[in-house]
Amino acid sequence: MSDQIRVVVADDQALLRASFRLLIDTAPDLTVVGEAGTGVDAVELARTELPDVVLMDVRMPEMDGIEAARRICGSADLSSVRVLILTTFDLDEYVYAALRGGASGFVLKDTPPGDLLTAIRVVAAGEGLLAPTVTRRLIAEFVRTTDSAPRSFSRELTDLTARERDVLTLVASGLSNAEIAARLHLALATVKTHVGHLLAKLDARDRAQLVIVAYESGLVSIRRPNA
Repeated sequence: MSDQIRVVVADDQALLRASFRLLIDTAPDLTVVGEAGTGVDAVELARTELPDVVLMDVRMPEMDGIEAARRICGSADLSSVRVLILTTFDLDEYVYAALRGGASGFVLKDTPPGDLLTAIRVVAAGEGLLAPTVTRRLIAEFVRTTDSAPRSFSRELTDLTARERDVLTLVASGLSNAEIAARLHLALATVKTHVGHLLAKLDARDRAQLVIVAYESGLVSIRRPNA
């Protein structure tokens, strides 16, 4: 069916690739269009198949999933392809690098099957996978420990309206559009419009990158999670 979400599965373990394929193909709205055992193959499949989502393992031979994600997300002719990172640990340092490189989110390899299918749908829809607990904690921690560079987004934030700043702050907290609408007493369509303006003004690929902008610009203060 033309409205199916097309997925490439990239993992260096053949048994895991087969398992993911079987699971994904059980969903009527999802279909696997290719499997890759290396990062190089994942990039090539993204170019030849133009999938909606690449389910990308981090640790692979020849080219790791982080570099593969960066190449896919940084390629103008692959702008429609989203990358969903697979990882074993929720605080894997490589995940933050992947998000900065343009990946739309991440899931743990022990995620329940139904949740994995939902994650693929969410990323395919351009929402970005932003669990308010794990993802916010990960981004906050790694922004806190990243001393590299001058913050690159402060200038662009001056172009935001007060309401757009409010919406960006809530996006960075992991709230959905519906939750933001309720919090700010706005119509859902209005929130969607604000998010669209934020993506355009900040040249962000999706909500995952909006979260990074919010942290790196200092708009959202970084707190350590409660023990």
